Amino acid sequence: MIGAEEEALVLDVLRRKEPFRYYGPDFKPTPPMAAQLEKEFREYIGTKYALGVTSGSAALEVAMAAAGIGPGHEVIVNAWSWIACFTSIVRVGARPVLAEVNDTLNLDPKEIARLTTPKTRAVLVIHYQGVAAELEEIVLEAHKRGLYVIEDCAQSLGTRYRGRQIGTWGDLATFSFQYNKVMTSGEGGMVTTRDQRLYERAVRYHDLGNYRPYHATIAASHEPAFAGGQFRMSELTAAMALAQLRKVDRLWTHCRALQARILPRLAGLKGLKTRRVPDSAGDFGFEIYLMFDDPAHVASFREKLDARNVNCGQRTGTYPQYNRDYVKNGLAHTPSASPFREFKEWPAPGYRAEDFPATEALTKRFVALAIGWLYTAEDADYIADSIVAVHAEVMGG
Repeated sequence: MIGAEEEALVLDVLRRKEPFRYYGPDFKPTPPMAAQLEKEFREYIGTKYALGVTSGSAALEVAMAAAGIGPGHEVIVNAWSWIACFTSIVRVGARPVLAEVNDTLNLDPKEIARLTTPKTRAVLVIHYQGVAAELEEIVLEAHKRGLYVIEDCAQSLGTRYRGRQIGTWGDLATFSFQYNKVMTSGEGGMVTTRDQRLYERAVRYHDLGNYRPYHATIAASHEPAFAGGQFRMSELTAAMALAQLRKVDRLWTHCRALQARILPRLAGLKGLKTRRVPDSAGDFGFEIYLMFDDPAHVASFREKLDARNVNCGQRTGTYPQYNRDYVKNGLAHTPSASPFREFKEWPAPGYRAEDFPATEALTKRFVALAIGWLYTAEDADYIADSIVAVHAEVMGG
């Protein structure tokens, strides 16, 4: 969906010669793009504060730091999740504690009670591929234990849960604008919160400890300065992201309309269900998950759909954290920074495939069907026809 709108806003930045978000030539007042993006973003999802950053991964690290998460702390996170969900926790010195997913392919709320220890500081809940996690139960379970809830909305901007946008249920939320996301500026991200203190801490961490006058107009400073990183969004990134944000609802409507043509055709197919969606009125609809009772059918089903030119791969490249090299070896950038260094044997319990029977079973028995902006109603009907036909071939009707 990249077109004239993005071009116009990016060219505006170039013509003004103001690619840096806090000042332009001769230190003129704050350029408009990042500020306008943050304003429209917080209005879109319905929250009080929004902060543009360099990437979704940066957003996760900034959110962790804003919550004061660091060495000696633990953060519960889906075992089935993207790389940055794990590495952002390690980057701030805390230990990721892996949790099972359920048939939503999101965090199983029951895992919070099982995994919470005196060291647990937060729950990082990932809304996987356009479907909201079971937020009511997750927030209740976390908050009654005094834990922060950080929503990772990187893959699911625009998704609703119980009539509210995701990113408004937890204490902090993060979003990604990387190329493979709902909206894109190549790279880029956003941190949101309703809490003034968390907002100020996020601003300071993302800008070398600074709290510039622009942010003070949004919320007065009450926090002391501390050493931070540098994750400032550029005006060029903000310009493209702003144009993209204004298109999200069109994309949501389009994908849901296509999904609505496909799903009724799948009802009643033996041995096959779709992913459980906690709120079917709010999911984005850009990817349908066929869940097979027998995982032995997955490979042949995928192969036959591929032969019919139906996209059916694992679209994000997501796979269980315990299968990744940085988990298998337990390393950080230097040995003393690893939160796993105290374990005498590695991988330790809680970081091995055999510790996650539910996640292992679920993630080996699905086929993912992508739906995008360029897909038409005819494409949706063809996908449905193909699934029915392949089901008859592979599973006997």
